[in-house]
Amino acid sequence: MAVLNEEQTMLKDMASEWVRDRLPVTALRGLYDHGGGGGSGSDGYDADAWAEMAQMGWCGIIVPEAHGGADFGYLSLGLVIEELGRTLAASPLISSALVAASALRLAGTQDQQARWLPGIADGSLIGTLALDEGPHHAPERTALAATASGDGWALSGTKRPVQDGMIANLAIVATRTSGAPGDRDGLTLFLMPTDSAGLERQALDQIDARRPALYRFDSVNIAVNDVLGEVGKAADLIDAIRDRAAIGMAAEMLGSATQAFDITLDYLKTRVQFGAIIGSFQALQHRAAELFGELQLTRSAVETALAAIDAEDPALPGLASLAKATAGETLHRISSQMVQLHGGIGMTHEHDAGLYLKRARVAEQCHGSTAWHRERWARLNGY
Repeated sequence: MAVLNEEQTMLKDMASEWVRDRLPVTALRGLYDHGGGGGSGSDGYDADAWAEMAQMGWCGIIVPEAHGGADFGYLSLGLVIEELGRTLAASPLISSALVAASALRLAGTQDQQARWLPGIADGSLIGTLALDEGPHHAPERTALAATASGDGWALSGTKRPVQDGMIANLAIVATRTSGAPGDRDGLTLFLMPTDSAGLERQALDQIDARRPALYRFDSVNIAVNDVLGEVGKAADLIDAIRDRAAIGMAAEMLGSATQAFDITLDYLKTRVQFGAIIGSFQALQHRAAELFGELQLTRSAVETALAAIDAEDPALPGLASLAKATAGETLHRISSQMVQLHGGIGMTHEHDAGLYLKRARVAEQCHGSTAWHRERWARLNGY
């Protein structure tokens, strides 16, 4: 596991205290309507809390200092994301401060970085990645067409789900400029303001109260200088962005799994059944011990992957998939055990257990499912 320096330790402690005070799990319930999904009047996040995150500098942790950020590294940002995951705090931090900022750092021109990164760093601009086009993560199957039009491009097609897509000001859109769905060649990324003419956004409700979006493109015009990277050669760039997104999600899932375990362990220590504390039953002790071991393995995988980004480790793709797959398996199991070990109360909306389970099932699918990353890791390692 990573050894934190003094500044990182202070950041983690500050994030932990702020999240517990400002965005406890009870705040998440306010995002649900009576049907259990995101309410029609809700954007799926707390705008005031987001402004406070920006004031604390969290939005600019990986943004270069020249563009208003702190350039404090991915491990540092991962520490904050983990703390947000502990209370299921809904925010666009991963979509904007990690994914969009990473894309611009990796391939943005000086002009593109100067245009977009300062807004991301101060929180006045929210970015997102419009990559998937269906329920299964498969970037190479991108079909959204970008055709040459005058001195730019015209985009037509759909993207879904776009995480934080209803509140984003900037979308980094994966398109196909040549070839057929399934080809790695012919993929191109564009930087697109979400107020562009011809773009329709529709909110999608999720069981975890977050609100991703369906994007419909009807000949949306994009200027030639808004191409991110090279035309037709974005496959490797998409892989690099997706690796960082997957690691960020794994950090959030680590936080959720850790808190779910702590809550369950406290319950085992206090719940009395058959005249005894249920944590004294050997079978339940074995369950808790096994879950604790899986948590430690997950922390090691996640922190190693975060550190690998900072170190520009060539093994990053495999480490990213290992972290996401491991975190997915661990959170799935701990969230399920949380519900089961709490008995009947764990099935009610009033108890936190159900909220952790719902977020777990959604997070598992974001930026590649557990099965997708397990298969990719095996392929990268020659299995």
